[in-house]
Amino acid sequence: MNFAYFWYEAAHALVSPARAVTDAARLTFNNPINPLTYTAYGRTVAAACELFERTTRRYGKPVFGLNETIVEGMTCRVREEVIWERPFCQLLHFDRGGKAKRLNQPKLLIVAPVSGHYATLLRGTVEAFLPTHDVYITDWVDARLVPLSEGRFDLDDYIDYVIEMMRELAPNLHVLAVCQPSVPVIAAVALMEADKDPDVPASMIHMGGPIDTRRSPTAVNLLAQERGTEWFRRNCIVKVPFTQPGFMREVYPGFLQLSGFMAMNIDRHLTAHWEMYQHLVDGNGDSADKQREFYDEYLAVMDMTAEFYMQTIDEVFVKHSLPKGEMKHRGKPVDLGAIKRVALMTVEGERDDISGVGQTQAAHDLCKNLPASMKLQHLQPGVGHYGVFNGRRFREEIAPKITTFTKTFNGDTAEVPPPRRAKVKGEAA
Repeated sequence: MNFAYFWYEAAHALVSPARAVTDAARLTFNNPINPLTYTAYGRTVAAACELFERTTRRYGKPVFGLNETIVEGMTCRVREEVIWERPFCQLLHFDRGGKAKRLNQPKLLIVAPVSGHYATLLRGTVEAFLPTHDVYITDWVDARLVPLSEGRFDLDDYIDYVIEMMRELAPNLHVLAVCQPSVPVIAAVALMEADKDPDVPASMIHMGGPIDTRRSPTAVNLLAQERGTEWFRRNCIVKVPFTQPGFMREVYPGFLQLSGFMAMNIDRHLTAHWEMYQHLVDGNGDSADKQREFYDEYLAVMDMTAEFYMQTIDEVFVKHSLPKGEMKHRGKPVDLGAIKRVALMTVEGERDDISGVGQTQAAHDLCKNLPASMKLQHLQPGVGHYGVFNGRRFREEIAPKITTFTKTFNGDTAEVPPPRRAKVKGEAA
C-alpha cells in the first residue's frame, strides 16, 4: 500500500498529454469565432472535453474569496489575515473594516475538520456569520507540504493547537466545531476547565460531530468498528512521494478519503456529472456553473498525518474513549464533568449519514455538571451532513439560532478587546 501514492502521481503524469489535447479541443469548440461553437455538435464536443478535463484534473486549494459583508446595514470590506501560525495550521481572521470594528459582536472561532477537505469547504459557514460575528477559522495545512523535519502531528497536538488558539482569542470567545473537531474541541475545553483556566470560551457549538458514535451508527461508524484500527493502518496509510515537500511522511491521502466519500453516494455524483454534461450541451451556463463551483471545492483534497488519522480512528470510532470516560491527553484524563462555565449547543441534521442523530447530542449527557440553562440542542429537519453547516436551511434556520445563543452568553456589554497576538514561528521576541 505504501506505493499507492507513487502510482497515483504516475497516473496523473501519464494522463497529462491527453488532458492537454482535450483542453485544447474544448477551447477550440468554445471559441466565439468558430462557427461550430454555435451548433449542437460543437457544444457536445466541448462538453465531453470539459468533463474529461475536470475528472482527470488535480484540484488546488480553493480561496475563500469573501471580500465584503453587510454589518447592520453597512457594507464592510473584509480582509483575510493570519494572526497565529504553526507548522500544521494557520489561524485566519476575517478582518472587517469600518464600523464593524467598534461593535460588541461575539468573537467566533470556527474549527474546521482535518478530514480531507480544506477549510474553504466552510466558506458558506464563514459567510453566514460575518454580519454578526468577528470570525476566525482554522486553516489546516496539507500534510504532504510539511517537511518531516517539522515533526509529528496527532490528536494530542490538535488539542494543544485548539487550546493555544482559544487562549489567543480570549476573552468572550465562542468556539464552533464542525464535524470531526467536536471531540478535540470539547476535550480541550474540559482540560482547560480542569485547570481552572481563565481563558475558557464563553460557549461551544458542536455541529454534526462524532462525540459518541455508538448512537445511531452510520455506515462510516460501522466500517471502523468492524475493520478495527490495524486494518486502516495496513490499507490507508502511505508515504508521500519524492515530488512533494513532505517526502516520506506517512499520511492518509486526500484522494483515498475522497474516493471513500464518493463511493457512499456514487449514483448521486454520476447523475450530477451527467446533468452537468446535459446543461453544457443545452447551453444552460448558470446550472453548469453551480455544479462547477460545488465540485471545484469538493474535489480539492488534502492529506492528513498518519498519526492523527490513526489516533482519531482508534480513540473516536473504535474504542469510544471519550463517552466511556477513558480518553487521555498526554497521560492526563479528559473529564467532561469538569465543564461548568462553558455554555453548550449541539446541532444535528435529521438525515445525516456521517454523524447519526444523537451522536452530537451525547455531549449534553457527558457534560453532567453543566446547568441545564446553559445547554441547547437543535435537530434540523430535512438536512444531511453537509446541510448542517451550509445551504439555505443553515443560513435561514440554523445560523440565526447560533447567533442568538452566542449573544446570550457573550459576557458583559463592553466593547470586545482585540485578541492577544501570539508570537509566530520564527518571529523575534
